[in-house]
Amino acid sequence: MSDGELRPALQVEELTRSYQLEGVAVEALRGVSLRIDHGEFVAIIGPSGSGKSTLMHLLGCLDRPSSGVLRVNGVEMSKLSDTELAELRNRTIGFVFQSFHLLARTSALENVALPLVYRGVGKTERRDRARAALEAVGLGHRLDHRPSQMSGGEQQRVAIARALVGDPKILLADEPTGNLDTASGTEVMAILDRLNTDHAMAVVLVTHEPAIAAHARRQIHVRDGLIELDTALARP
Repeated sequence: MSDGELRPALQVEELTRSYQLEGVAVEALRGVSLRIDHGEFVAIIGPSGSGKSTLMHLLGCLDRPSSGVLRVNGVEMSKLSDTELAELRNRTIGFVFQSFHLLARTSALENVALPLVYRGVGKTERRDRARAALEAVGLGHRLDHRPSQMSGGEQQRVAIARALVGDPKILLADEPTGNLDTASGTEVMAILDRLNTDHAMAVVLVTHEPAIAAHARRQIHVRDGLIELDTALARP
């Protein structure tokens, strides 16, 4: 195991996030502390308005906390400029969202290769890596298809391949089955489980569905901006 993998994948200490809404301060997170190690499969679960999506955005370095400490693979986020933060996201974290966020007029292969453009990876290598990522999610036969030519489940698998193509240490999935039927959702969860098991990738899943959260080996329940239950701490 490398030195980087000895550090927690994600570590937060007394994290808070407040917003101003029509002149009123809204406390979305009110002092959250947790540690997620490499190789863990964690579900963050809670009702609408609990703070789980705010926490996910902070863990993914898509937002900055109002106070507290956030370390991603040992790097403290507050010490980074916006440019350095964007580079950290690109090289360390893969994202999968409920809405697939695919470019409509672009093939699956080109959609998946897009994050590598921002790294300056050459065209041939981009295509080779994108093809391998699509094959890893069972879509090696759909490389040239556009999103409109695919089912919802296939589009989400393209989105997962796009998240994987940069070889991230951490995969964050925000309601990844929310727009899918039961069979497609089960297929997507099986892929996430395989990625976690085969690649020792830290997978963090946000959901409001207990049945989806049950796929994870650790559940963190969030309510009113605080951690209500962490099953890793509740074990004997």
